[in-house]
Amino acid sequence: MRWSLLIPLLLGSPLWAADWDVPNRAGAINEILAQAADGDTLRLSPGVYTETLVLDRPIILDGLGQATIDGQGQGSVITVTGPGVIVRGLTVIGSGSDHDGIDSGIQLTKTAHAPVVEDNVLLGNLYGIDIHGAKDSIVRGNRIEGRQDRRMNDRGNGVYVWNAPGAVVEDNDISYGRDGIFVNSSKKNTFTGNLFHDLRFAVHYMYADDSVVSENVSIGNDLGYAVMFTTNVKVADNVSIGDREHGVMLNYANKSVITGNVVIGAKEKCSFIYNSNKNEFTDNWFQGCGIGIHFTAGSERNRIVGNSFIGNRTQVKYVSTKWVEWSEDGRGNYWSDFAAYDVDGNGIADAPYRPNDSMDHVLWTQPAAKLLLGSPAVQLVRWSQSAFPALLPGGVMDSNPLMQAPEPPAMKKVPHDG
Repeated sequence: MRWSLLIPLLLGSPLWAADWDVPNRAGAINEILAQAADGDTLRLSPGVYTETLVLDRPIILDGLGQATIDGQGQGSVITVTGPGVIVRGLTVIGSGSDHDGIDSGIQLTKTAHAPVVEDNVLLGNLYGIDIHGAKDSIVRGNRIEGRQDRRMNDRGNGVYVWNAPGAVVEDNDISYGRDGIFVNSSKKNTFTGNLFHDLRFAVHYMYADDSVVSENVSIGNDLGYAVMFTTNVKVADNVSIGDREHGVMLNYANKSVITGNVVIGAKEKCSFIYNSNKNEFTDNWFQGCGIGIHFTAGSERNRIVGNSFIGNRTQVKYVSTKWVEWSEDGRGNYWSDFAAYDVDGNGIADAPYRPNDSMDHVLWTQPAAKLLLGSPAVQLVRWSQSAFPALLPGGVMDSNPLMQAPEPPAMKKVPHDG
């Protein structure tokens, strides 16, 4: 047997895949699908096709950037049930409106092993792309705009991932749905290089262990990156700009790494940590938020080193009666409000930084006390604590504050004037 014939057989691909040019007329795609063999390519003519499709075997469906498929409000527009399917170059519109059926522009079912959905435009569907049990899916380079005729919580997600190990969602532009990417009960996923805007959450993780969220950009959403009920997630080199509630939130999330992220201008908190333990926060940039980082509900044994806290109204909110050290091996974090000095010139401040005092604790528990902030009594208490640190109530202490703020590489993704 000649090697040119043997190699395709070993790879499991057809020897002679055919290309089909599909005319623009009603029902034409389904007619050609009935004739096509495994591995064939269907190239659509320019125009609008009003039909829904089920792709049940290895097929390449290529809109060449000029074809639109309109489901006319019935179910999912394209449903992939077979392995090795590639869908690209299409505009997909007109899904149904049933949340129970997860009506989507493109739905990838559990029998659709290793599908590829790339370079498509999905507009106004209830859900953009539903990865529903399809292992090793790739969703990349798509523009997904959700519906705008419903309240945000009544919309579907841009990409919904359920029980789909190995799914990769990368380099997509996702807007106007509920959540950009919503993950539930799915492990070993990778979400990287996506742009999220005009959403509730950019990325929303639930029970999604052993995954990576990296190099994404979230702009103007209610919340950037929410990791919940999850273990061993890496949240790295992402950007959150002007997200209204939090940039990064951990809720019952443990043994994860949050590193190199840039959060700027979150109205409430750059980072909110709720009942989350044994996580590492390193080399992040938290700037211009209501609170730089807020730990609560028993969040303990977290490693906080190399971060920059810049111009936050409250740098840290951490209520405790004991001291928690936020430095390691002679290196701590940078604090923009710390009037530090460095006599020996080693880049480390010569005095420790304590971000909170007893008045902060009073204000957190009794917000009405803010009326007294300018009073002589409050100023005397704060002066006394600065002069006699033994009077401080406990909380965060950085024994080795940095003199300069280390800028993460993700800062290159932040828009700059000019």
